[in-house]
Amino acid sequence: MSRSLLSGWLASFVPVPVTVKWHERARSCVGALLGIAFTGGLMYLLLGPSTSIPLLVAPMGASAVLLFAVPASPLAQPWSIIGGNLVSATVGVTCAKLIGDPTLAAAVAVALAIGGMFALRCVHPPSGAVALTAVLGGPVIHALGYRFVLEPILIQSAALLFGALVYHAATGHRYPHAGRQDRATPGEAADEAARVGFTRDDVTAVLQRRDEMLTIDPDDLYSLLRETQLQAFSRSFDELRCEDVMSRHVVSVSPGTRAGAAWVLFKRHNVKALPVVDGGQKLLGIITRADFVERKSFGALTPILDYVDGWLRGDALRTRNVGQLMTTDVCTVNANAPITELVPMFANFGHHHVPVLDQAGRVVGMITQVDLISGLHRQTVAQARNAA
Repeated sequence: MSRSLLSGWLASFVPVPVTVKWHERARSCVGALLGIAFTGGLMYLLLGPSTSIPLLVAPMGASAVLLFAVPASPLAQPWSIIGGNLVSATVGVTCAKLIGDPTLAAAVAVALAIGGMFALRCVHPPSGAVALTAVLGGPVIHALGYRFVLEPILIQSAALLFGALVYHAATGHRYPHAGRQDRATPGEAADEAARVGFTRDDVTAVLQRRDEMLTIDPDDLYSLLRETQLQAFSRSFDELRCEDVMSRHVVSVSPGTRAGAAWVLFKRHNVKALPVVDGGQKLLGIITRADFVERKSFGALTPILDYVDGWLRGDALRTRNVGQLMTTDVCTVNANAPITELVPMFANFGHHHVPVLDQAGRVVGMITQVDLISGLHRQTVAQARNAA
């Protein structure tokens, strides 16, 4: 019995398989290389070769792992690295000054740094090493006093963060990661629960009941659960076609539609994407609410602002139109394609709205994740009734 327990305990040390693809692993390694090199190089340019300030402190290596290898983690977001490192550096310097015993000072510094990061919502694991560095870094670090908070910690944290922002943008990777999902209104949440079975609020409630912090954004967890539900359903209904689950009433616009008029359609029909079509309903592109991110807060004033924008450019008739804002690289699916083709589009490429085309390339429908799950749910209920 004891031998079995020991074997089970030892088995728990075996690492789980890493699902990250090789090209993503390589991207992370190159990003860390460039980020650390940029940070050290910037410190050298700013402070010169004769400076006594470390050009790189060890915690930046741990921060680079988070920023480039697991950028989706809440622990790797901009406020986490900047706030966490500044709080921990300040706490560490204070403990080093007030507590004579270095071991006790180090223990108190790490404990208080964790408490401060929780209070300010900037938990960043490498920041614990920042607090230790402030206490145990030696005479050079101690001589800096609170200057240690600004240089090297603030400068290096900001430089590494800047490098991550530029690198992720250049490689087409979303960072910062938080805030991808729009919050649903009470009516939308009720409709979402009826069609999908759970809402983001349900996920949040479950997370709040846990006694430990999970390093995943609640919206990412919600999306993961929906995609898992989608995959499980679609695997059971290989014969189901896209035309069986798509929304057939599609609100579309032409390239010449004014941006303000398109925004009105978004609000009136409560949709988040509009296919852009020509006179024969052939797909030319797509425009989403995200394309209006800098304009949507103006609400009813948007058409007026469009007119003023055109007037300032010399011709009110040349106001911004959909053709100037739309995305032309659109992922589409054929109406008679099996629904299994939709899973990688939603799960791997982050698409939220997929136009459905007929054999002639005309737009005949639109599918969202909720449409797919709702259609699969209806099919499940129908099969259960037939079996009864």
